[in-house]
This record gives sequence, structure tokens and C-alpha cells, in this order.
Amino acid sequence: MAVPEFQRVVARRLVLRRLRAEDLGALVAYRNDPEVARYQSWTDYDASRGRQLIEDMRGRQPGEPGWFQFAIASRDTDVLMGDCALRVDADDPRLGEIGFTLSREHQGQGLGTEAVRTLLEYVFGTLSLHRVFAVTDAKNTAAATVLERVGMRREGHFIENIFFKGAWGDEFQYALLGREWASTPR
Repeated sequence: MAVPEFQRVVARRLVLRRLRAEDLGALVAYRNDPEVARYQSWTDYDASRGRQLIEDMRGRQPGEPGWFQFAIASRDTDVLMGDCALRVDADDPRLGEIGFTLSREHQGQGLGTEAVRTLLEYVFGTLSLHRVFAVTDAKNTAAATVLERVGMRREGHFIENIFFKGAWGDEFQYALLGREWASTPR
């Protein structure tokens, strides 16, 4: 199945679009914020890493095997507020994983929930994936709340399954099927 050319997805307060060169300053600023990076895999996020991410996404399409990083931008100003991601499984492209990050100043306003809902609508509606999952640190209650709010089901609690930033940590895994999404009131 051919992957449709991604342009943008518009929601009430935000837009999911491609990352652009002009996003670099904001991208590096929030990804380098210790509070934002606390539950993420990166540390010491610099302009070189940001430029590489933007460049890597230039030739990719969401729905192709591997990761695609979407910009979460303000619908009114187009300013970058965060990013979210979709990883399509290389062995079975009907399966995917999602993730999301918001700058600290945009947290706590429902934008994470709106961004993940918008991403799921795209993933299940446009791309017709069968199932997606998300993994979050068990201490990241804000992310777990977002995933539950959009209708994802907690399928697992893995105890000390990852050595992360110098300590053993627990993770939650959430998942949702396309048919469940289709029957979820929005």
C-alpha cells in the first residue's frame, strides 16, 4: 500500500506538520530542558542533533517503516510547541508505536491530549493502522494520564525492566486498536 504524502493535520488549537529549519531553536530549547527530558531517552540535546532530526525527517513519510517525528505547532502562530512520533513496525506495517513531548510552557493545558488524539485520528483514519502502543516511565503520571484520556488501555506494568539514566526503572505500556478508536466518542 502506498503511503500518502504528508502535508499537515489541523486540530482545534494545534497543527501536526513537518519539522522545519526554523523550528530548530525551539526544538533544542525544550528538548534540552531537564524537566522535559527527564523521561526521554536523550540528554544534552544540542543544535547539531536538532538539525540532524529535521534533516532526517525531510525525506520520510509517516506510515513508512521506522520513526517519523511530527512538529506540534500552534494553529494560530505556527510556533513549535512540541513534537510527537509514530514508529511503524518494519515487519508488520499495520502496527505502530507513538510518543510525544511538549515544551514546559505548553504542558498542563490539554495540548498533549489534543496532539495525541490528532495523531491517533491520522494513524487510524488516514494510515489505517490496526494497532498502536505507547510506552512511558511509570513515574511520568502526566503522560500516563494523556494516554488514558485518549482511550488507550494500560496493558502492562514492567517492573525494573529498563536501566535508564543511571537507575532501574518501571514502564507502563498502553495500546489501542483501530476498531476501538473508531468506536471511541470524540
